[in-house]
Amino acid sequence: MTIQQAKINGIKTLKASPSPELDCDCLLQFVTKKNKTFLLFHRDTELTPSQITLFQDSLKQRETGLPIAYITGEKEFFGRNFYVNPDVLIPKPDTETLIEEAISILEKLHENNNKTIKIADICTGSGCIAITIALEALERNIPIEITATDISEKALTVAKKNCENLLAENKNVISFFQGDLFCDINENFDLILTNPPYIPSNEVDELLKDGRNEPRLALDGDEQGSFDGLGIIRRLIPQIKAHLVQNGCFIMETGEYNAEEAAKACEMQGLNKIHILKDLSNQLRDVIGYK
Repeated sequence: MTIQQAKINGIKTLKASPSPELDCDCLLQFVTKKNKTFLLFHRDTELTPSQITLFQDSLKQRETGLPIAYITGEKEFFGRNFYVNPDVLIPKPDTETLIEEAISILEKLHENNNKTIKIADICTGSGCIAITIALEALERNIPIEITATDISEKALTVAKKNCENLLAENKNVISFFQGDLFCDINENFDLILTNPPYIPSNEVDELLKDGRNEPRLALDGDEQGSFDGLGIIRRLIPQIKAHLVQNGCFIMETGEYNAEEAAKACEMQGLNKIHILKDLSNQLRDVIGYK
């Protein structure tokens, strides 16, 4: 079976997918370890028996609704490949808006005070936020210390693996802690970043019906009788205020449908200069404020 034949058969198999051709391209890159350009100009290249088996197995997984990233075990985020599995959410392009704003704030903090900037990443998941910020800061020679927390031990295992892979000898700039939100952390931070669960329970039920297999723990923001996805966020906001230094900044990702309510909750806690950033789809996404 050639690369072109495999792609044709794969597209037929994945006809129910919203993007069968793209899916096949990604899976063929995965099984051949070649890029899209190679596949385009070597369409008549024969796949090996092991490559054919892997491709067919991958198609079967994709048919169930399992995301490509979980099949291949990686997802690009801010130009870098992160290891992912169903223990963590797949990094989303919209979260890059948070990263860009955080970099801008880091640069200003560094200009105003040449000290080590303390950062917290709450609900770190795959570690994509903490690790990306660490790498961007190191490239700019900005001294930082990052504390990353998650309630899931399995998620932290993924985050630590990404830290080893991407930060290598600089991995010690990030300290990982397992626990609920700020757990037993007693220090304060110049910058707090967080992408907490913020989807209402009933919407999570609908999302997971398609077989995407993302962890409910990282999606469902409802608790204590809330039905708007803001249960965890309402509990998180006073902790953010308690752990920010004076004039410290926070950036919190939330849903376009509840960003305004999240911003109001921040104002009610006495946080200042609250505003909302829009994501790549021009939807309300990140709540930003100061102490």
